[in-house]
Amino acid sequence: MVEATTQPGAGYRRVLLKLSGEVFGGGRVGVDPDVVQAVAREIAAVQRTGVQVAVVTGGGNFFRGAELQQRGMDRARADYMGMLGIVMNCLALQDFLEKEGVETRVQTAITMGQVAEPYIPRRAIRHLEKGRVVIFGAGMGLPYFSTDTVAAQRALESRCEVVLVAKNGVDGVYTADPRQDPDAVKLDHVTYDEAIAKGLRIMDQTAFALCGENNLPMIVFGMEPEGTILKVVQGEKIGTLVSAS
Repeated sequence: MVEATTQPGAGYRRVLLKLSGEVFGGGRVGVDPDVVQAVAREIAAVQRTGVQVAVVTGGGNFFRGAELQQRGMDRARADYMGMLGIVMNCLALQDFLEKEGVETRVQTAITMGQVAEPYIPRRAIRHLEKGRVVIFGAGMGLPYFSTDTVAAQRALESRCEVVLVAKNGVDGVYTADPRQDPDAVKLDHVTYDEAIAKGLRIMDQTAFALCGENNLPMIVFGMEPEGTILKVVQGEKIGTLVSAS
């Protein structure tokens, strides 16, 4: 991990942004170009401040391996289908970022040379140093791993200072699902150990454990309104800070 020049919440110089697949679909199957364009504008605004940005996306707007397994499909094959859906999201985001004038590279864990580079950590770091946005696609390239875990792993290997988890429909970590429990309370700060012990499911618990073991902070926040990502990067106290201590 990059040694931070500031305390968490006071501004960062290299970040990894985790976006769910549902964000890309606007709540529907497929890609909503208007939504992806808005996300690209937000990332471009961050990149123009000099902050280095890496991105991991989900693919739930196309396929979810666990759900396909429940309908009788082999889990490994279903997960590989999900990885291809992730790459489609990556290419859509790349297109809109480049329309914003932001140089972008897609790196995939599954080799597909005609549309993306292979995932090479040192090359990814070099792209970031040159001011390019790097989008990591195809998950881990292995079945049974969530993109939450991929986000933590890619952030650590590309030496990011923080994982920014942009959520759709929720603005932080709560004691319970606020959409189901009206008594749920939003937490301003929680440790990884507390999150795991309390079963807080805002992220995969493997991702919590990986970040906690390596002292990598995470900020969970809502996508709305536009401009929130930049505010989080600049240090405004938005959402929930998850840290090792």
